[in-house]
Amino acid sequence: MATRARGSRILRPLLYTTGAGLVGGAALYSIYRPRDIPGLEAAQVPPPTYGEGGVFRPPSFPNAKSREEQIADLKRSSGVLSGASDKIKGAIGWGSGGAGAADAAEEKGAEEPYDLLVIGGGATGTGIALDAATRGLKVALVERDDFSSGTSSKSTKLVHGGVRYLEKAVWNLDYNQYKLVVEALRERRYFLDTAPHLSQWLPIMIPIQKWWQAPYFWAGTKFYDFLAGSENIESSYFLTKSKALDAFPMLKKDNLFGALVYYDGAHNDSRMNVSLAMTAALYGATVVSHMEVTGLEKDASGRLNGARVKDCITELNGNKSEEFTIRAKGIINATGPFTDSIRKLDEPSIEEIVAPSSGVHVILPGYFSPANMGLIDPSTSDGRVIFFLPWQGNTIAGTTDSATTVTRDPVAGEDEIDWILKEIRRYLQPDIAVRRGDVLAAWSGIRPLVRDPKAGKTEGLVRNHLVTTSASGLLTCAGGKWTTYREMAEETVDEAIKEFGLTAKPLTNAPRVSGTEVLDEAPLDGTCQTHRVRLIGAHGYSKTLFINLVQHYGIETEIAKYLCTAYGDRAWTVASLSSPTEQRFPVRGKRISELYPYIDGEVRYCVRHEYAQTAADVIARRMRLAFLNAQAALEALPVVIDLMAEELKWDSKRKETEWKTSVAYLGSMGLPKSKLALTRKDVESGRVGKYADEEYHLYARHDKPDELLESDSKIPPGHNPVIGHDSKANK
Repeated sequence: MATRARGSRILRPLLYTTGAGLVGGAALYSIYRPRDIPGLEAAQVPPPTYGEGGVFRPPSFPNAKSREEQIADLKRSSGVLSGASDKIKGAIGWGSGGAGAADAAEEKGAEEPYDLLVIGGGATGTGIALDAATRGLKVALVERDDFSSGTSSKSTKLVHGGVRYLEKAVWNLDYNQYKLVVEALRERRYFLDTAPHLSQWLPIMIPIQKWWQAPYFWAGTKFYDFLAGSENIESSYFLTKSKALDAFPMLKKDNLFGALVYYDGAHNDSRMNVSLAMTAALYGATVVSHMEVTGLEKDASGRLNGARVKDCITELNGNKSEEFTIRAKGIINATGPFTDSIRKLDEPSIEEIVAPSSGVHVILPGYFSPANMGLIDPSTSDGRVIFFLPWQGNTIAGTTDSATTVTRDPVAGEDEIDWILKEIRRYLQPDIAVRRGDVLAAWSGIRPLVRDPKAGKTEGLVRNHLVTTSASGLLTCAGGKWTTYREMAEETVDEAIKEFGLTAKPLTNAPRVSGTEVLDEAPLDGTCQTHRVRLIGAHGYSKTLFINLVQHYGIETEIAKYLCTAYGDRAWTVASLSSPTEQRFPVRGKRISELYPYIDGEVRYCVRHEYAQTAADVIARRMRLAFLNAQAALEALPVVIDLMAEELKWDSKRKETEWKTSVAYLGSMGLPKSKLALTRKDVESGRVGKYADEEYHLYARHDKPDELLESDSKIPPGHNPVIGHDSKANK
């Protein structure tokens, strides 16, 4: 009995120690285990300079069809034959036809109606087009303006599940909110895997001012990590006050207890949108921007079978645009805030489902935030959440949330801008002034919150997205957010196949998007594979690609880094289209703006390979200059217009039209009203830099130097008055 008791006393502590060691080891492994971080792996396709002897083998990327060929295909769907495609078929360069699936689709029956016609070229619309095209469906997409010209380019630039949604889900026991967070966290990883050059992980800090907030936020961020599961990358962690100030030196010290840091994704939203459109085009979709839908067509039974459209570019060129009809078995409405306008083309008396909400963001200089750390204020003065994030070298802050009306280019209100600046000041050190004049750009995006038309009138807005079909067959996808665009597209295409009796089929001759013999790893077997389909530019991208670009083309390092993160492996083409500088270094690439790494080759590339048709398409959605600095965009506008005029053969009248429309657009991006009346001659002569009113005194630009220069000193050179003959030290 005594022996058993002694054995128990020995074994029990041993078992406890072993158990604690196993638990601790498992916890340490879960924290420090090797992780598969998107973007850090080697490129799927090696750089062109890779090989024996470092011989340069220029990449041979496939080209999508030209805009003229795409429009000709649209006309063929209704039996209206056009010779435009035949005239330019076989042409080389940017006008050459697409390879693989695009040619196969044309040969099989270009005059047949499309399986699907997607209206809207935002994230949802282009996502649907890519999904449908990779399932072997014949799909067309038309957009009244440019890809990502609306809400999709005016987001907070985050790819996130939403910690605030998770908090609401827990406290309100809201399963729909919880489901939204889980779905978004899964989609977040797909986002980063398919476009690693356009997205990256970003640590975001939550400042803690009371000690009891530490366990509350710690539990919340750990639950956020847990829900991400194997799709998570980095675990959240706690920072003491000193560590928090070291990571975010601008943070106010008073009442700061510490901080929690969690990870989410950040991205370049409009470039992601354009990449979706161009990838869909490579897979055979007919994708045309600046093509406005003026009406919907129905058959004898009242079912939709087409849409009437007109080319807006023809009108910009001063000519009358003739309407024509696109025939399709099914029509999808993916127009975001403009959802109801398309629904009313189908049924004029239908009840509206969109409740538009305005979200304002402002852009500040990059010195207001660290380059690799964001900030979230979970409890502003009126209970809203505000983000403060590094983006493209500057700092983005927002957003507001207030009811609004739907307009094409909404303008950020001064009240909303002032509210954002006031909230920022609450978290920054008091000696850091956040002035209205520091705002480089400000814009308003319209979030299309939706109400289910089939639900009761007492029910509120849907938490996620909505897919609904009208009696005549108009399939509408509305709501949602950027992070879940792919899932929204998948659900919409699934519904379209069922609603319109379509048959998905494998793509046996898929294009080699990488421009090499390397095939995409996704098996395009007729099922949804967009969670694995890499977007254009992703195949040859790696974190070190910019070095190859610098070494071969002699481009500035800052510019090379930017080109690789904006265009991926297509940076090779952009660099090749850049003008020689005739300097020792840099060898290629003339800057569009002295302040930002945008170069002339981008303008040529965007016109030839990304369907850019207006100056605003380039400065806002291809480059992000209008979003980063409205005045810098105005100063760059003459160069951009001249380069585009060379590519698109614009006359002087069209160039003048571009100037006026682009300046008006910059007015919606925060360009001061005093600058809106400036002419091109004014800008080229430097008048854009003349400050007025309070802007004049924003910097100490007129103070004289107050340091004594050596030439102004009354003491002879080489003479030290401390040890001189008359110095008191020698007496």
